[in-house]
Amino acid sequence: MDVLDDPRLARCEACPRRCGAERLAGRLGRCGAGADASVASVALHRGEEPAISGPGGIANVFFAGCNLRCVYCQNWQISRRSGNEVQGSRFTVHGLRSTAEVADEVVRLLAEGASGVGFVSTAHVGPQVEALARELRSRGATVPFVFNTNGYECIASLEGSAGLMDVWLPDFKYSDAALGERLSGVPDYPEVALAALKWIFARTGPELVLDDAGVARRGLIVRHLVLPGQVENSIECLRTLARELSPAVWLSLMSQYSPTPEVAGDPDLGRRLRAAEYEAVLAEADRLGFEQGWRQELAAADDWNPDFDRPTPFR
Repeated sequence: MDVLDDPRLARCEACPRRCGAERLAGRLGRCGAGADASVASVALHRGEEPAISGPGGIANVFFAGCNLRCVYCQNWQISRRSGNEVQGSRFTVHGLRSTAEVADEVVRLLAEGASGVGFVSTAHVGPQVEALARELRSRGATVPFVFNTNGYECIASLEGSAGLMDVWLPDFKYSDAALGERLSGVPDYPEVALAALKWIFARTGPELVLDDAGVARRGLIVRHLVLPGQVENSIECLRTLARELSPAVWLSLMSQYSPTPEVAGDPDLGRRLRAAEYEAVLAEADRLGFEQGWRQELAAADDWNPDFDRPTPFR
């Protein structure tokens, strides 16, 4: 079935917002996406976690729009634009509309040595993600497929991708519901994201299976970006993960926060993360027993934030 006929988009309930947009009739959801592929960029990225990028980099498919509206989003150039706005812009892929077109770009990167395929910002485009994954498998792709999500997911959408994805890469952004509402526009992020994490963890457990090249073949990695001025939120996120999942889960702690134009005047979000803030979070991760995973260097903000106005978004 073509994604343009998928009944899940008739009165949209693709994500926990359940905005009811008639996406099959050409309406856009609150996420900014319609019923087409809504892809903003297909790009090779070498700066993900080593087990995700692998030796050849990962072919990341960045979907336009987002069901969150994080004021500090590092991908704001595409996450805060709709698929319609992306079309005809200067992005790496100019608003690709069909699954086949997107697959062509991904196959090209795989032929050049990409170690996997990343589906980035998935929560609002479940049917599109599934259609692209099936198309790529039908063309013979055997590399790992990585489900890279902000964590604000419906279980039904996760179930739709369950047989297609190999590695799950969800965020756990907030333990503080009020903070989630203020910064991302959703009042229930902690409970929704934790339910999604538990669903994934029930499938994968804490194990991450690596091949001989160190590339993740299946399993779970939980990401958390430490925000300036929000150390307590990060510490409570870690405590929740240890309590509700396991300290044996693979954890990626990220320090690459960089202020966006929207938060330039904010006393906390308008600055970089301080060393003392990050060290406090790292110390709590140690205390809780998180041993598997990665911890970015504090200087990561200088290296791995994208610019989607460049022909290649990542350095």
